[in-house]
Amino acid sequence: MTGIFEYIVLMLLVSVIAGLIGALVGVGGGILVVPALTLLFGIPIQYAIGASIVSVIATSSGSAAAYVRDHITNLRIGMFLEIGSTCGAILGAVASISLVRSGYSWTVFLIFGAMLIVSAYSSAVRLRKERKMGSEIINQRPNRVSERLRLSGEYYDNATKKTVGYIADRVYPAFGVMFVAGVLSALLGVGGGVLKVVGLDSYMKLPFKVSTTTSNFMIGVTAAASTTIYYIGGFVNPILAAPVAIGVLIGAFSGTKVLVRTRPGPLRWLFVAVLIIIAIEMVHEGLP
Repeated sequence: MTGIFEYIVLMLLVSVIAGLIGALVGVGGGILVVPALTLLFGIPIQYAIGASIVSVIATSSGSAAAYVRDHITNLRIGMFLEIGSTCGAILGAVASISLVRSGYSWTVFLIFGAMLIVSAYSSAVRLRKERKMGSEIINQRPNRVSERLRLSGEYYDNATKKTVGYIADRVYPAFGVMFVAGVLSALLGVGGGVLKVVGLDSYMKLPFKVSTTTSNFMIGVTAAASTTIYYIGGFVNPILAAPVAIGVLIGAFSGTKVLVRTRPGPLRWLFVAVLIIIAIEMVHEGLP
């Protein structure tokens, strides 16, 4: 009994860290929960995904409310893009269960790792550009699609003490990225936050804090679309999901306090570092 208790406590602590980092970089705790449960605790990936997808909802619920209150999250952009993301999530959940039951769960590890590598590269390239320019790349040039859909906004940055305005760029490509993010969200149990941040940040060229906070809001909606399918498939274990969700929720609340007082640069480097480390581990796990 003591062993089980220690096991749950350790899982809770790992989930707190996952939720904290997930809230800071807008990817949800799932991107860390799935590797932690599979690599550290030896849990089959289908059950790790089931627990993670529940924790993603907890992350979104815990952090999104605070970001909306601080007027950083752009709800209009988030709900528009969520149309594509939710459709992708339903497709991804069905595909994930089919792969696991067919004995091809190792492909999920490789897909996860490849997704993280691409995302890390995209973020690193933008970081280098911003470093040369000496400022964050933010689109403020009007375009017809964004004006028609009113995909713009502004927020007050407590770290720089400035009001930052922005207009969404490349709306259609970003919408396509969100569909893929939805597929990978359900397929991997990570909420799709990695690609959502890339779509909002690299394609739409929104401020990084807006990208991460809007992503945190969106991942909960995407995860909710696929959780039912995983539950019906028998891959949501309440004993496993409960401590993970609680830990991620605690971490997410803490992350919201840190993010509003942190400059975008360190958050971006943290984002890239997290992606690279986990990508290496997941690819290694998926190889024969």
